[in-house]
Amino acid sequence: MSLFTASFVPGLILIFFGLPMLLDLSAFTSAVKGFPRSAPAGYVVFGAASVWFLYNILHLSNADFGEYRNLLFVGFAVVAALSFKCVPDFLGVRGASALVLIGAGPFLQAAYMEYAHPARLFMVSFVYAAIALAIWLGAQPWRLRDFFGWLFARPGRSRSLGGFLFAYGLLLCGVAFTLR
Repeated sequence: MSLFTASFVPGLILIFFGLPMLLDLSAFTSAVKGFPRSAPAGYVVFGAASVWFLYNILHLSNADFGEYRNLLFVGFAVVAALSFKCVPDFLGVRGASALVLIGAGPFLQAAYMEYAHPARLFMVSFVYAAIALAIWLGAQPWRLRDFFGWLFARPGRSRSLGGFLFAYGLLLCGVAFTLR
């Protein structure tokens, strides 16, 4: 992935989530409020995270315990399958956290050793903040439900966060074009 793409994609993601919050769209608000405990969303998001993680397990090099990849694959596949049955509550939040953690690698790899572009720090800062949030929410997924309850209690809060996300998304998209 190029540094341009690694900066542009997070910018688009932030714009995608920030603009509906800024405009205070009721359909988006209800979807966001329902996400943490939504079973269908949990199956889709956690299923995608499981498939991506298992794909990475199958492609481990020998330096990364690759000689045990089949055993690791079976073990983690069993854990993923049992997660759907044993811990279905907040499965979407856990899956989203896993997707962020797995997906952060290519973005950080694109910025690795790119000291000639100090603007890359805007993207890297966002990715590291997302990683910290994903670790925290992966361990305590009910905190996202509580946060959404607080956030949408007053319309000004969600609009302010939406405005911040939208502005930072525009900044990342703008920075991406300086990295070409």
